[in-house]
Amino acid sequence: MRVHWDAFLAAVQERGEYPTPDEAERASRVVLALLGAHLVGDVRSELAARLPETLALVLLNPLQAHEPLPPERFIRATSAWIEGATEKTATWDVSAVLSVVADTAGEDLTNRILLQLPVGYDLLFGRPQQT
Repeated sequence: MRVHWDAFLAAVQERGEYPTPDEAERASRVVLALLGAHLVGDVRSELAARLPETLALVLLNPLQAHEPLPPERFIRATSAWIEGATEKTATWDVSAVLSVVADTAGEDLTNRILLQLPVGYDLLFGRPQQT
């Protein structure tokens, strides 16, 4: 079931402690564009079907990554796309958005997403895996 735009942004705004919905939207667009470059097949399609339509399009229309970025490089890429961001603030942005994505996706889909990503993304999604 697709989550509504306002509900998704409100959740990101709350998690990220952003003062405005615009800041939550900015973070969501950047993080989902980068995430979309790493996901393929049914996993990406299923996640898109659960996101607000505007963000689903962001997820589905990225450039493809040449190689999966480890979490540290994903954060660096995020900081490069957000004006004035540092790696520390980008980590905050990524975690705020991806934890809401995990809630939206549900446990099964989140686990399948994590299988497509390098080790370490579980923490960014707020879902530490037992090793």
